[in-house]
Amino acid sequence: MPSYFSLLFLTLFCVSAKSNDADNFLSSTQKFPVTMAEKLIRQLNLFPKHEINKATDDSVAATEQGLFEKKLNLSYIGDSGATVQNLGHHAGYYRLPHTKDARMFYFFFESRSRKNDPVVIWLTGGPGCSSELAVFYENGPFKIADNMSLVWNNFGWDKVSNLIYVDQPTGTGFSYSSSEDDIRHDERGVSNDLYDFLQVFFKAHPQYAKNDFYITGESYAGHYIPAFASRVHQGNKNKEGIYVNLKGFAIGNGLTDPEIQYKAYTDFALDMKLINKSDYNTIEKTYPQCQQAITLCGKDRSGVACMAAYLVCTSIFNKIMNIVGDKNYYDLRKRCEGDLCYDFSKMETFLNDQKVRQALGVGDIEFVSCSSEVYQAMQLDWMKNLEVGIPSLLEDGIKLLVYAGEYDLICNWLGNSRWVHAMKWSGQNAFGKAPLVSFTVDGVEKGVEKNHGPLTFLKVHDAGHMVPMDQPNAALEMLQRWMQNKLTKQDHLAPI
Repeated sequence: MPSYFSLLFLTLFCVSAKSNDADNFLSSTQKFPVTMAEKLIRQLNLFPKHEINKATDDSVAATEQGLFEKKLNLSYIGDSGATVQNLGHHAGYYRLPHTKDARMFYFFFESRSRKNDPVVIWLTGGPGCSSELAVFYENGPFKIADNMSLVWNNFGWDKVSNLIYVDQPTGTGFSYSSSEDDIRHDERGVSNDLYDFLQVFFKAHPQYAKNDFYITGESYAGHYIPAFASRVHQGNKNKEGIYVNLKGFAIGNGLTDPEIQYKAYTDFALDMKLINKSDYNTIEKTYPQCQQAITLCGKDRSGVACMAAYLVCTSIFNKIMNIVGDKNYYDLRKRCEGDLCYDFSKMETFLNDQKVRQALGVGDIEFVSCSSEVYQAMQLDWMKNLEVGIPSLLEDGIKLLVYAGEYDLICNWLGNSRWVHAMKWSGQNAFGKAPLVSFTVDGVEKGVEKNHGPLTFLKVHDAGHMVPMDQPNAALEMLQRWMQNKLTKQDHLAPI
């Protein structure tokens, strides 16, 4: 172990420099990330009964290999605006083949417009938060009314795509396993599970297999998405199974390149007047240690360096929040009242209703909105750099859209813009010199963007961490124009 690490442990984490055993170190610190996860969950007004979805219940008809899927029989209030009769809304389980007992739960909503619209998959982050957060609060076909009925979302992404949401990694949402060995700890496991699911999904729905395919998501999905895109591209190149017509991937307010993004925290906080210059100078002293720990994490197989990086780097954010106080770090325009920053409790109430669970085909499985155990299991993955696999995708013409709401602190637009600009690929210089243009919707500027070739960056006005929730119309326009290669077809410049 490098002498730097002994010093790092002694001075930062109060761990004896004599303790060189990775397992002992991880054991001594494992409660810290769980506490962080539980705080995150409570701030969303979510109270899952379980830390993770573990089950031995055979009442779910997903015990066989392959896909178990059923058409949803739920009542919706209002007009869907659809031109297609008998919209296909499905929910299902897939028995993951390279696991002992894992089942992945998913929703599939056919396009309200055309069957040949692109297929879009959405991944919610956390890590460990269910994609049903997006289904009901962001870009899904409907919202949950106060009386627990479903009302149509006029800006659901199913208006322009055939839309899939998955609960992943295993243990999240309605996805479950009876074996702890099925819990994922890195992006290889996560992306392989998603690729296996995608293969069997297109086998069960061959009419969609030739449609354009896009991967989307937000937050910690800034890790999932590049890994999954690379896995799909690799599978296509190796002719491993059904060819997936991957056209692009989009990351919303994501964590992708921690080394660059953690440096941006203090700069963003100072620009937004959340901290003063004295605070800035004090907190900045932590960053060199964070940077070195992240570098070592990229070379580390034991996990010790990645845990060290997690602890020292997240302390930068925590120091800022100690000054910021009760501001909502997902949306700085808002304040948290007590422990509550958002109220997503209707989702838990709705999905744990016995009739709803019966309609979904989940049997007695209870919904775990956000899993603190999955969060903890992925903690050594947190400081990995997922930007490294993106340039080869761009070189092969696969599009990337990185977008970010301007009022998000935790995965702020500045850090995302910086890693996108710093990424080394053949179009890096041209992208850096590309002009900024206005992103307008109905004649109103909703953001500013720049593009070169397959790469686009978009800063979204009047939005926080969850852009489709804060700016639903703009988010739908963004998706549609991007898929149609019309996103940056503007003719006037805009300041950033």
